[in-house]
Amino acid sequence: MYRDWIEILNSCILFGGIGNESLGVMLDCLKPRINKIKQQEIIAAYGQPFQGIGIIASGKVALTKETYSGNRIMIGILDAGDIFGEIVAFSDSKVWPMTVIAQEDGILLFLPPEKITGTCSNICASHSALIMNMLKILSNRASMLDKKIEHISAKNIRGKISSYLLDISQNQNSNTITIPMKRHEMADYLNIPRPSLSREMGLMRDQGVIEFEGSFINIKDISVLEKSIR
Repeated sequence: MYRDWIEILNSCILFGGIGNESLGVMLDCLKPRINKIKQQEIIAAYGQPFQGIGIIASGKVALTKETYSGNRIMIGILDAGDIFGEIVAFSDSKVWPMTVIAQEDGILLFLPPEKITGTCSNICASHSALIMNMLKILSNRASMLDKKIEHISAKNIRGKISSYLLDISQNQNSNTITIPMKRHEMADYLNIPRPSLSREMGLMRDQGVIEFEGSFINIKDISVLEKSIR
């Protein structure tokens, strides 16, 4: 039943270093629950009982957080091969700390956390790799949250945009970058009203700092972005 997802799951950091045959045996042992999701479906809501670690076999999901005033803040967008819920899985709290919304139709696999921390005589070597991969994921997620705090802590809208663009530029090792979010998602992620984001990016284009078309942005003057976040 799980063999259809072997190739996709091989790209997931959780299963890094585990060969196809071992992964197939592991999935038969772990028996993750398979969920089909529809675009805009709420997969998990803040405060609901925790269902297990979600593995995205196909599709895309958004991690969001509601403020006390009722506004929704974008935490991040995850694609096929990514996972979510790993932080709460190993905490004392057993409720979802955020709301997870499907951005596209897709398939999710839910894995009970005790299946990761437990032992299995059939897949000892692979299970050790699984645990090490989970530690790496937790470290990466903490780093991602640190970056988001850095972006939204900038002193003004231009500073937030500049911090985000510089981060993407560094990750993609280029001044010509592809934004992995739609414009409204980027506005939610940076906690900026969509009209304000569009207006400021238009000003940055008119001033010769950036050029953009759709999700593609060319940073023409990186020094201006760097000054904006100081």
